[in-house]
Amino acid sequence: MLALARWLMRGLPYAAGGAALATLVPWLFWLGAAIAALVTLRKGFAPALPVIIAAALPAGFWWSQGDVIPLASVLLVTLMAVILRERMRWSEAMIVGALVAATMVQFGIFSPPGGTELMLEQLRQGSSDVDHMLTELANQGYNTQQLAIIVVGGVTGLVVLVAAIACLALARSWQAGLYNPGGFREEFHALRLTPKELAVLAVLSVVSMILGAHALAVLGWIPLLVAGIALVHGYIGLKGMNGLWLVAFYVLLIMTWPTILIVLLLGLIDTFANIRARLARGN
Repeated sequence: MLALARWLMRGLPYAAGGAALATLVPWLFWLGAAIAALVTLRKGFAPALPVIIAAALPAGFWWSQGDVIPLASVLLVTLMAVILRERMRWSEAMIVGALVAATMVQFGIFSPPGGTELMLEQLRQGSSDVDHMLTELANQGYNTQQLAIIVVGGVTGLVVLVAAIACLALARSWQAGLYNPGGFREEFHALRLTPKELAVLAVLSVVSMILGAHALAVLGWIPLLVAGIALVHGYIGLKGMNGLWLVAFYVLLIMTWPTILIVLLLGLIDTFANIRARLARGN
C-alpha cells in the first residue's frame, strides 16, 4: 500500500480524489479516513482541508442514509492526526480521541435513527433466549429500548474509536515509509502512557461514572489497551522473535476476553515500570 500512498502524495488533487472515492465505496471509509490523516500529518490541518472535505462529503451522504460510522471516523481521525502532528505523542491523541468519541455517544449521535423497537422485535423472534432475557429485564422495571440505545451507541462508539486509531496508525506508517523509513516501528514500540496521563484517564472515568456518562468509563481505557499492545510489539522486537508470535497474540486478543485484561494490566504496569527501557538496558 506504500505505492498507493506515494501516488496520493503527488498532489492534493490525487489525495482528495482518492479520499472521496474511498469514502464513497461502502466499507472503504477507513481508507478515505487514512488518506485524510496522512495529508494532515504531513502538511497540517489547513493545507489538508480540501482532502478532509473530500473525504467528509461522501461520508456525510452515508450519514444521511443512516450510517454514522464513516463520517465520525473521518472527523475523529483528523482530530487525532492534528494532535499527533502538533504534540508528537500517541497517548495524548488517543486520550482526546476517546474523550470525543465518548461525548458523541453521550449526545446520542450513534443511536439508531429509527429507534430500537424493530431491532428488539427481530431479536426476540430470532432467539428464544434473547426473548426470555428481554422479558426478564422488562419485568424488573428496566426500559429495554433505552438499554438497547445505550448498548448500540456504546458499541458503535467503540468501533469508531478503534477504527480511528487503526486509520491513524496506517497513515503514520505510510508517512514513515515515504519520509522516515522505520520511524513508525520505533515510535509505536516506544508507546506508553505516563503516570500523569493514566491519572487523567482514571479521574475522567470516575467523574463520568458519577455523572452517569458511562461511555467514557469504557472508551477511556482504549489508550491503555493500545499501550499494552505496543508493549507486546516492543518486547517481540527487542527479543528478535518470529513474527508468528504477533499473529498468535492478535488471535488471542480478538478471541478471548482474558487476553484483553492481561494486556490492560501490562499497559498499567508499564506506565510505572517502563519495561522496554529495562529490557533495552539488559540487552
